[in-house]
Amino acid sequence: MPEFNFLILYVDNPPSSAAFYADLLGRPVIEQSPTFAMLPLREGVMLGLWSRHTVEPPAAGAAGFGEVAFAVGDAGEVQRLHDDWKARGLSIAQAPTRMDFGTTFVALDPYGHRLRVFVPQDAA
Repeated sequence: MPEFNFLILYVDNPPSSAAFYADLLGRPVIEQSPTFAMLPLREGVMLGLWSRHTVEPPAAGAAGFGEVAFAVGDAGEVQRLHDDWKARGLSIAQAPTRMDFGTTFVALDPYGHRLRVFVPQDAA
């Protein structure tokens, strides 16, 4: 089976999105042009930000129909990141909530992509 190593979000302005994610995640932008930017998420996994106006074939749909999820170690970290991201001005779509899979919250990036932070139930 092929190895997963890339997540691509379609955005209006890749350099602006790259600056947003670099600041939010504390990761460096390692490639950038007017139509594409890339940041490492972890060893062997990259986040690509591609201009929705130049992607081929053209992408249909809007942001918000999927999520980028980040697992953390405990519910305290969920709350800490919620408070930090809210203070940064991110829209919060779901405040910290206990769900059947664990404690979670959802924020939106500037283009409406859903960013879910969660701690799995057995770690909460």
